Amino acid sequence: MIRHIVMFKLKEFETSADKQAKMQEIKEKLEALINKIDVLHMIRVDFNVNPAETWDIILTTELNTLEDVNTYANHPEHVAVSKGIIGPVKADRACVDYEC
Repeated sequence: MIRHIVMFKLKEFETSADKQAKMQEIKEKLEALINKIDVLHMIRVDFNVNPAETWDIILTTELNTLEDVNTYANHPEHVAVSKGIIGPVKADRACVDYEC
């Protein structure tokens, strides 16, 4: 089993309410992928509550293999969320994949 973890730092927003609304949209769209991408066994999105830290969002997924991670990453439904919703507001991204 592979755990695929991605952290996102978002660009600045006009208000904290705008940022929270966008974060919630990202969470809902990513978590909905569980019903659209067969190789996903688990997907969860959480928000950082510590303003002293760099990252805003953490995505945790579980898949069988690194090949499945690639399938997930290139799936049209994931690409739509990644490029259409996250991309315009993403300042930075970090990722780790490990066996669990």
